[in-house]
Amino acid sequence: MMDNKLVYLVEKKYENFKIRDYLKQVHGFSTRLIRGAAFGERLFVNGKTVRLSYRVLEGDKIEVDVNKPESQNVDPEKMDLNIVYEDSDIIVLNKPANMIVHPTKNYQHGTLSNGLLYYFREKGENCIVRLVNRLDMDTSGLVLVAKNQFSHMALARDMKLDTFKKEYIAVVRGNLSSLKGTIDKPIYKEEEEPIRRTIDDRGQESITHFEVVERYKNADKVKLVLETGRTHQIRVHLSSIGNPIIGDSLYGEESELIKRQALHAFKLQFPHPRDGRIVNIEVKLPEDIENLISKVKGE
Repeated sequence: MMDNKLVYLVEKKYENFKIRDYLKQVHGFSTRLIRGAAFGERLFVNGKTVRLSYRVLEGDKIEVDVNKPESQNVDPEKMDLNIVYEDSDIIVLNKPANMIVHPTKNYQHGTLSNGLLYYFREKGENCIVRLVNRLDMDTSGLVLVAKNQFSHMALARDMKLDTFKKEYIAVVRGNLSSLKGTIDKPIYKEEEEPIRRTIDDRGQESITHFEVVERYKNADKVKLVLETGRTHQIRVHLSSIGNPIIGDSLYGEESELIKRQALHAFKLQFPHPRDGRIVNIEVKLPEDIENLISKVKGE
Protein backbone atom coordinates (compact mmCIF):
# COMPACT_ATOMS: atom_id res chain seq x y z
CA MET A 1 0.00 0.00 0.00
CA MET A 2 1.59 3.26 -1.15
CA ASP A 3 1.07 6.33 1.00
CA ASN A 4 -0.77 8.29 -1.68
CA LYS A 5 -2.76 5.33 -3.00
CA LEU A 6 -5.60 3.28 -1.62
CA VAL A 7 -5.27 -0.27 -2.88
CA TYR A 8 -7.99 -2.95 -2.95
CA LEU A 9 -8.07 -6.50 -4.30
CA VAL A 10 -11.50 -7.54 -5.54
CA GLU A 11 -12.98 -10.65 -3.94
CA LYS A 12 -15.06 -13.12 -5.95
CA LYS A 13 -18.34 -12.09 -4.28
CA TYR A 14 -18.00 -8.59 -5.75
CA GLU A 15 -17.27 -9.73 -9.31
CA ASN A 16 -19.28 -7.91 -11.98
CA PHE A 17 -19.97 -4.86 -9.78
CA LYS A 18 -19.53 -1.60 -11.64
CA ILE A 19 -16.40 -0.02 -10.18
CA ARG A 20 -18.35 3.02 -8.94
CA ASP A 21 -20.76 0.73 -7.06
CA TYR A 22 -17.89 -1.37 -5.70
CA LEU A 23 -16.11 1.68 -4.26
CA LYS A 24 -19.30 3.19 -2.89
CA GLN A 25 -20.93 0.09 -1.39
CA VAL A 26 -17.90 -1.91 -0.28
CA HIS A 27 -15.45 0.83 0.74
CA GLY A 28 -17.77 3.73 1.57
CA PHE A 29 -16.54 6.22 -1.05
CA SER A 30 -18.70 9.25 -1.77
CA THR A 31 -20.01 9.78 -5.29
CA ARG A 32 -18.09 13.03 -5.49
CA LEU A 33 -14.80 11.38 -4.61
CA ILE A 34 -15.34 8.54 -7.10
CA ARG A 35 -16.15 10.92 -9.94
CA GLY A 36 -13.23 13.18 -9.09
CA ALA A 37 -10.79 10.26 -9.12
CA ALA A 38 -12.13 8.94 -12.43
CA PHE A 39 -12.22 12.29 -14.24
CA GLY A 40 -8.83 13.20 -12.82
CA GLU A 41 -7.39 9.90 -14.12
CA ARG A 42 -6.50 8.81 -10.59
CA LEU A 43 -8.53 5.59 -10.66
CA PHE A 44 -6.68 2.49 -11.86
CA VAL A 45 -7.42 -1.19 -12.36
CA ASN A 46 -4.35 -3.36 -12.79
CA GLY A 47 -2.29 -0.27 -13.52
CA LYS A 48 -4.59 1.23 -16.18
CA THR A 49 -7.17 4.01 -15.94
CA VAL A 50 -10.78 2.87 -16.39
CA ARG A 51 -14.26 4.33 -16.89
CA LEU A 52 -16.82 4.28 -14.09
CA SER A 53 -18.84 1.74 -16.04
CA TYR A 54 -16.02 -0.84 -15.80
CA ARG A 55 -17.17 -4.07 -14.14
CA VAL A 56 -14.66 -5.50 -11.70
CA LEU A 57 -13.32 -9.05 -11.79
CA GLU A 58 -12.04 -11.29 -9.04
CA GLY A 59 -8.41 -10.45 -8.32
CA ASP A 60 -8.52 -7.00 -9.90
CA LYS A 61 -6.12 -4.62 -8.22
CA ILE A 62 -7.89 -1.29 -7.77
CA GLU A 63 -5.86 1.80 -6.92
CA VAL A 64 -7.18 5.25 -6.08
CA ASP A 65 -4.59 8.01 -5.98
CA VAL A 66 -5.71 10.44 -3.26
CA ASN A 67 -3.04 13.01 -4.10
CA LYS A 68 -4.25 15.76 -6.42
CA PRO A 69 -3.29 19.40 -7.10
CA GLU A 70 -5.11 21.63 -4.60
CA SER A 71 -4.97 25.21 -3.39
CA GLN A 72 -6.54 27.13 -0.52
CA ASN A 73 -7.12 30.82 0.12
CA VAL A 74 -5.01 30.76 3.27
CA ASP A 75 -1.61 32.45 3.66
CA PRO A 76 1.08 30.06 4.95
CA GLU A 77 2.73 31.38 8.12
CA LYS A 78 5.62 29.91 10.04
CA MET A 79 4.69 29.14 13.64
CA ASP A 80 5.34 26.60 16.37
CA LEU A 81 2.84 23.75 16.15
CA ASN A 82 2.29 21.10 18.80
CA ILE A 83 1.85 18.00 16.62
CA VAL A 84 0.87 14.93 18.63
CA TYR A 85 0.20 12.48 15.78
CA GLU A 86 0.80 12.41 12.04
CA ASP A 87 0.78 9.98 9.14
CA SER A 88 0.13 10.22 5.39
CA ASP A 89 -3.64 10.67 5.86
CA ILE A 90 -4.18 12.70 9.04
CA ILE A 91 -2.53 15.05 11.49
CA VAL A 92 -3.60 15.82 15.07
CA LEU A 93 -2.50 18.99 16.84
CA ASN A 94 -2.79 20.26 20.40
CA LYS A 95 -4.12 23.78 19.90
CA PRO A 96 -3.33 26.42 22.51
CA ALA A 97 -5.94 28.83 23.82
CA ASN A 98 -6.23 32.24 22.13
CA MET A 99 -5.90 30.80 18.63
CA ILE A 100 -8.53 30.60 15.88
CA VAL A 101 -8.50 27.32 13.92
CA HIS A 102 -9.27 28.84 10.49
CA PRO A 103 -9.13 32.36 9.01
CA THR A 104 -12.26 34.50 9.29
CA LYS A 105 -13.12 38.00 8.11
CA ASN A 106 -11.67 39.47 11.29
CA TYR A 107 -8.79 37.00 11.74
CA GLN A 108 -6.88 36.47 8.49
CA HIS A 109 -3.55 35.60 10.10
CA GLY A 110 -2.15 33.74 13.08
CA THR A 111 -4.65 30.89 12.85
CA LEU A 112 -3.91 27.19 13.18
CA SER A 113 -4.63 26.76 9.46
CA ASN A 114 -2.06 29.42 8.50
CA GLY A 115 0.62 27.56 10.45
CA LEU A 116 -0.41 24.14 9.22
CA LEU A 117 -0.38 25.17 5.56
CA TYR A 118 3.18 26.49 6.01
CA TYR A 119 4.14 23.18 7.65
CA PHE A 120 2.71 21.19 4.71
CA ARG A 121 4.54 23.35 2.17
CA GLU A 122 7.84 23.03 4.06
CA LYS A 123 7.51 19.24 3.98
CA GLY A 124 6.66 19.27 0.28
CA GLU A 125 3.21 17.82 0.92
CA ASN A 126 0.47 18.88 -1.47
CA CYS A 127 -2.22 19.21 1.21
CA ILE A 128 -4.83 21.76 2.11
CA VAL A 129 -6.26 22.11 5.62
CA ARG A 130 -9.40 19.98 6.02
CA LEU A 131 -10.60 20.38 9.59
CA VAL A 132 -12.50 17.39 10.96
CA ASN A 133 -13.33 19.09 14.26
CA ARG A 134 -13.10 22.71 15.36
CA LEU A 135 -12.46 24.37 18.69
CA ASP A 136 -13.43 27.85 19.85
CA MET A 137 -10.65 30.43 19.99
CA ASP A 138 -10.24 30.13 23.77
CA THR A 139 -10.77 26.37 24.01
CA SER A 140 -7.51 24.43 23.97
CA GLY A 141 -6.88 20.85 22.91
CA LEU A 142 -6.93 18.31 20.13
CA VAL A 143 -7.79 19.23 16.55
CA LEU A 144 -8.00 16.51 13.90
CA VAL A 145 -7.14 17.45 10.31
CA ALA A 146 -7.46 15.30 7.19
CA LYS A 147 -4.66 15.52 4.65
CA ASN A 148 -6.71 14.45 1.64
CA GLN A 149 -10.29 14.31 0.37
CA PHE A 150 -10.68 10.59 1.07
CA SER A 151 -9.62 10.90 4.71
CA HIS A 152 -11.94 13.85 5.28
CA MET A 153 -14.86 12.00 3.72
CA ALA A 154 -14.22 8.85 5.78
CA LEU A 155 -13.81 10.71 9.08
CA ALA A 156 -16.91 12.85 8.50
CA ARG A 157 -18.87 9.67 7.66
CA ASP A 158 -17.60 7.80 10.72
CA MET A 159 -18.20 10.64 13.17
CA LYS A 160 -21.61 9.13 14.01
CA LEU A 161 -20.06 5.81 15.08
CA ASP A 162 -19.61 4.82 18.72
CA THR A 163 -15.90 4.37 18.01
CA PHE A 164 -15.55 8.11 17.27
CA LYS A 165 -15.34 10.01 20.57
CA LYS A 166 -14.45 13.60 21.49
CA GLU A 167 -13.81 14.10 25.20
CA TYR A 168 -13.26 17.33 27.12
CA ILE A 169 -12.36 18.49 30.61
CA ALA A 170 -14.03 21.59 32.02
CA VAL A 171 -13.83 23.30 35.39
CA VAL A 172 -17.25 24.71 36.24
CA ARG A 173 -18.60 27.12 38.79
CA GLY A 174 -20.46 25.42 41.65
CA ASN A 175 -21.31 21.75 42.10
CA LEU A 176 -23.46 19.85 39.60
CA SER A 177 -26.69 18.39 41.00
CA SER A 178 -25.71 14.94 39.66
CA LEU A 179 -22.31 13.31 39.48
CA LYS A 180 -23.09 11.76 36.11
CA GLY A 181 -25.71 12.29 33.45
CA THR A 182 -26.75 13.62 30.06
CA ILE A 183 -27.80 17.09 28.94
CA ASP A 184 -30.24 16.81 26.03
CA LYS A 185 -31.33 20.32 25.07
CA PRO A 186 -31.68 21.83 21.56
CA ILE A 187 -29.32 24.67 20.70
CA TYR A 188 -30.48 27.56 18.54
CA LYS A 189 -28.80 30.54 16.88
CA GLU A 190 -30.81 33.74 16.89
CA GLU A 191 -30.59 35.58 13.56
CA GLU A 192 -29.83 38.91 15.23
CA GLU A 193 -27.20 37.36 17.52
CA PRO A 194 -23.94 36.71 15.59
CA ILE A 195 -22.13 34.68 18.25
CA ARG A 196 -24.21 33.63 21.24
CA ARG A 197 -26.31 30.44 21.13
CA THR A 198 -29.38 29.68 23.26
CA ILE A 199 -31.46 26.74 24.41
CA ASP A 200 -34.60 26.79 22.27
CA ASP A 201 -37.02 24.17 20.93
CA ARG A 202 -36.42 25.59 17.45
CA GLY A 203 -32.78 24.54 17.66
CA GLN A 204 -30.85 21.45 16.60
CA GLU A 205 -30.74 18.34 18.77
CA SER A 206 -27.73 18.62 21.07
CA ILE A 207 -26.55 15.92 23.47
CA THR A 208 -23.69 16.13 25.99
CA HIS A 209 -22.74 13.39 28.47
CA PHE A 210 -21.01 14.49 31.67
CA GLU A 211 -19.25 12.98 34.66
CA VAL A 212 -17.80 14.81 37.67
CA VAL A 213 -14.23 13.54 38.10
CA GLU A 214 -13.23 15.83 41.00
CA ARG A 215 -15.43 17.83 43.37
CA TYR A 216 -14.27 20.95 45.17
CA LYS A 217 -16.02 23.28 47.60
CA ASN A 218 -17.17 25.79 44.97
CA ALA A 219 -16.34 24.05 41.68
CA ASP A 220 -16.31 20.74 39.82
CA LYS A 221 -13.84 19.24 37.36
CA VAL A 222 -16.05 17.59 34.75
CA LYS A 223 -15.38 15.17 31.90
CA LEU A 224 -17.66 15.70 28.91
CA VAL A 225 -18.32 13.54 25.86
CA LEU A 226 -20.07 15.02 22.85
CA GLU A 227 -22.72 12.97 21.09
CA THR A 228 -23.47 15.89 18.77
CA GLY A 229 -21.14 18.71 17.82
CA ARG A 230 -22.94 22.06 17.84
CA THR A 231 -21.16 25.40 18.10
CA HIS A 232 -20.51 26.25 21.79
CA GLN A 233 -22.41 23.09 22.79
CA ILE A 234 -20.59 22.31 26.05
CA ARG A 235 -20.54 25.96 27.10
CA VAL A 236 -24.26 26.46 26.42
CA HIS A 237 -25.28 23.19 28.07
CA LEU A 238 -23.28 23.72 31.27
CA SER A 239 -24.53 27.28 31.59
CA SER A 240 -28.12 26.07 31.09
CA ILE A 241 -27.93 23.86 34.20
CA GLY A 242 -26.49 26.63 36.33
CA ASN A 243 -22.84 25.57 36.19
CA PRO A 244 -21.07 27.77 33.61
CA ILE A 245 -17.44 27.09 32.83
CA ILE A 246 -15.14 29.24 34.93
CA GLY A 247 -13.79 32.11 32.85
CA ASP A 248 -16.50 31.86 30.16
CA SER A 249 -17.42 35.53 29.68
CA LEU A 250 -20.07 34.73 27.03
CA TYR A 251 -22.16 32.19 28.95
CA GLY A 252 -21.04 32.98 32.50
CA GLU A 253 -18.66 35.67 33.66
CA GLU A 254 -14.99 36.59 33.57
CA SER A 255 -12.78 35.21 36.30
CA GLU A 256 -9.68 36.47 38.08
CA LEU A 257 -8.49 32.85 38.28
CA ILE A 258 -8.08 32.21 34.54
CA LYS A 259 -8.07 34.44 31.44
CA ARG A 260 -10.32 32.23 29.29
CA GLN A 261 -12.94 29.50 29.61
CA ALA A 262 -11.49 26.47 31.42
CA LEU A 263 -12.28 23.98 28.65
CA HIS A 264 -9.81 21.55 27.08
CA ALA A 265 -10.34 18.88 24.39
CA PHE A 266 -8.10 16.26 25.98
CA LYS A 267 -8.99 13.04 24.17
CA LEU A 268 -9.85 11.84 20.66
CA GLN A 269 -10.77 8.33 19.56
CA PHE A 270 -11.60 7.52 15.95
CA PRO A 271 -11.34 4.79 13.30
CA HIS A 272 -8.42 5.46 10.99
CA PRO A 273 -9.73 6.38 7.53
CA ARG A 274 -7.39 4.04 5.69
CA ASP A 275 -7.74 0.77 7.57
CA GLY A 276 -10.33 1.29 10.31
CA ARG A 277 -7.98 0.65 13.22
CA ILE A 278 -8.95 2.59 16.33
CA VAL A 279 -6.66 5.54 17.07
CA ASN A 280 -6.58 6.87 20.65
CA ILE A 281 -4.90 10.19 21.42
CA GLU A 282 -4.80 11.92 24.80
CA VAL A 283 -3.01 15.03 26.03
CA LYS A 284 -2.50 16.59 29.46
CA LEU A 285 -4.32 19.63 30.77
CA PRO A 286 -2.57 22.92 29.96
CA GLU A 287 -0.81 24.88 32.67
CA ASP A 288 -3.48 27.56 33.09
CA ILE A 289 -6.19 24.99 33.83
CA GLU A 290 -3.91 23.07 36.21
CA ASN A 291 -3.22 26.36 38.01
CA LEU A 292 -6.96 27.06 38.18
CA ILE A 293 -7.58 23.64 39.75
CA SER A 294 -4.92 24.32 42.37
CA LYS A 295 -6.61 27.61 43.22
CA VAL A 296 -10.16 26.22 43.51
CA LYS A 297 -8.87 23.34 45.63
CA GLY A 298 -7.58 25.90 48.10
CA GLU A 299 -10.83 27.83 48.40
